[in-house]
Amino acid sequence: MNSRRHDSLFVCQNCGFQSLRWLGRCPECGEWNSFVERAQAPSPSRTSSPPSRPVPIHQISSAQSQRIQTKISEFDRVLGGGIVTGSCILISGEPGIGKSTLLLQAAESIAKQGKKVLYISGEEAPSQLKIRADRISANSPNLAVGFQSEIGEILALLESSDPDLLIVDSIQAVYVGEIPSSPGSVIQVRECASRLFSSVKTKRTPLILVGHVTKEGSIAGPKLLEHLVDVVLYFEGDRSGQTRILRAQKNRFGDTSEIGIFTMSPEGLKEASEDQQLFIDRKSLFSPGNVVVPVLEGARVILAGVQALAARSYLAIPRRVVNGFDYNRLLVILAILEKAANLRFGQHDVYVNVLGGLRIEDPACDLPLAIALFSSLEDLPLPPLVAFGELGLGGEIRPVPAASKRIQHSRRLGFEIIFIPSDSKAEKETGVYGTENIKEVFGIIRKLSRKEKRKDE
Repeated sequence: MNSRRHDSLFVCQNCGFQSLRWLGRCPECGEWNSFVERAQAPSPSRTSSPPSRPVPIHQISSAQSQRIQTKISEFDRVLGGGIVTGSCILISGEPGIGKSTLLLQAAESIAKQGKKVLYISGEEAPSQLKIRADRISANSPNLAVGFQSEIGEILALLESSDPDLLIVDSIQAVYVGEIPSSPGSVIQVRECASRLFSSVKTKRTPLILVGHVTKEGSIAGPKLLEHLVDVVLYFEGDRSGQTRILRAQKNRFGDTSEIGIFTMSPEGLKEASEDQQLFIDRKSLFSPGNVVVPVLEGARVILAGVQALAARSYLAIPRRVVNGFDYNRLLVILAILEKAANLRFGQHDVYVNVLGGLRIEDPACDLPLAIALFSSLEDLPLPPLVAFGELGLGGEIRPVPAASKRIQHSRRLGFEIIFIPSDSKAEKETGVYGTENIKEVFGIIRKLSRKEKRKDE
């Protein structure tokens, strides 16, 4: 009989699965030779301390009002008004997208308010970080920088400096010395994050972590990391362009529908105003397949250009290529157009693009995408127009929230032709077409296209 005590565990470095014995292949993720041995922590004593008593909720002081303003309005907007005291924030994004630049700018802004900020850099040398700091003019005496990677050294520095904000860039570069695995492994990330969270929650110090992404675009490391933190932010955009978008996937203190928009410049990231037409190309609006949609992001409206191209296909199965829009939703819209409007895309490749690297999840984009597809298929040049509305499976156009706000913003930026669902109160305005179904929309567009041709002649 085997009476061996299990004083250690074998943990998969890829997914974190635990086993009492070594396995050649992980039964959870299927990875080979990924198990490493780890000492098992002793179970806590049940008689160590009496259980705490519950507290009536009305006696608990709200931490909602205790926020640190970064003074970067786009950043504060996504956070829900600022950094909540004692909160843990995880920000992730593609390499080189600007995560470290954004956090260094936020750290400098908070330090200028008289608060102490500790910025831990585990990936950059001091000279490299200094070059970035000089570029964005980050030189406040309240901003301290550490270049430690071992978790014990970081916690000791946190204890001695007692900052108002701790930034760790990045969690994949931090490691626990007594764990025999490389930095960035599932075990190291989980253990380092747990120790950091325990320390900052006790001290009520807000923590911002930078996380790497996998090749699939998700945050690297154990999923537990996303569950532990209070806020998960994604910094995205096209690195070849200037536009950057900060989006919240999880936020315990605010609305996850808000986004922050920045532009990259030699002096760092700059906030974009609502009237900046970053996602519209005015020159392409007169060509077939180009329509503008007023997208509702949180409490504001952003105008985005939607492009569609239907080209003759020479493949047995035509291509469907989508950038910035849901692929499955495109297939539904194509099926609606085939059935409700008698348009044939079976012999055409279809390409859809949202300008500026924006990703649209608003159902109001159904109608403008349908118009763009129709215009490209029939090669109809369009006047500059705005459209919004959700398509039903029968081709009917359903209303979407904030119709008046979308129309008002479109008018302010100079658009005179607007297609909206028919039951909106604004449909009697000049240039506003309230429509019930997709066939009605296409009939009006054909008339507008003929008028444009007469003007050109």
